[in-house]
Amino acid sequence: MESLLFLRGVVIGFALAAPVGPVGILCIRRALADGRYAAFIAGLGAACADTFYGAVAGLGITVISAFLVSHATALRLVGGLFLVVLGGRTWRTPPRFDPQPVSGPGLARDFLSTFLITLSNPATILASMGVFAAMGVMGNGPAAPSRLLILGVFAGSSLWWLVLSGIASGLRAKFTPGALARLNHISGAALMLFGAGILASLGWSLWF
Repeated sequence: MESLLFLRGVVIGFALAAPVGPVGILCIRRALADGRYAAFIAGLGAACADTFYGAVAGLGITVISAFLVSHATALRLVGGLFLVVLGGRTWRTPPRFDPQPVSGPGLARDFLSTFLITLSNPATILASMGVFAAMGVMGNGPAAPSRLLILGVFAGSSLWWLVLSGIASGLRAKFTPGALARLNHISGAALMLFGAGILASLGWSLWF
C-alpha cells in the first residue's frame, strides 16, 4: 500500500513537471550551454517548488493554499517581471560553445531562478490540487503515507528533469556556435514573451 502511494506521487510529480514552459526552456538551454549536470540542478529548483505545492495540496494545508490564492496577483506580477528580466539577460548572453564546468554560485543561481519561477506561478497550486483530486489523494490520509506521497512527487518531478536534461545534452554536439547564439535569442525572446503574457493577463484582469 505504501509503495503504491509513493508511485502515485511519482506520477503526480512527473505530470506537474512535464508541461513545457519557462523552466523547460531554461533547462534545455542550460543543457546545451553547460551540460547535463547544470541543467538537472536547474530542474531541481522547479522540482522543489512542485513538491512544496504538492505538499500543500496533498496534506490539505488550506491556510497556505488560501494565502497563495489570495496573493495570486502579487505573485503573478513578481513572476512576470522576473521572466522579462531573465529573458533580457538570456538574449544578451554570449554563447559559450566550449564551456567550463559550472559550479558554486552559478548552479545556485540557476536553482533559485527555476524555484522562484515555479513558486511565483499561482497556477501551479491549482494544477497540484487538480492532479491530486484526480488521483484521489487530496489530503485525507494519515501523516506518514502523506509524506511518502510528497516524496514521490519530488521523485517524479526530478525524474522528468533528469530525462529532459539528458535528451537536451545529447543534442549539444549537433550545435554550432552560431546555432547556440540563435538559441540564446530564441530562449530570451520566449522567456520575455512568457513574462509579458503574464503581465498582460494580469493587467487585463485588473482592468476588467
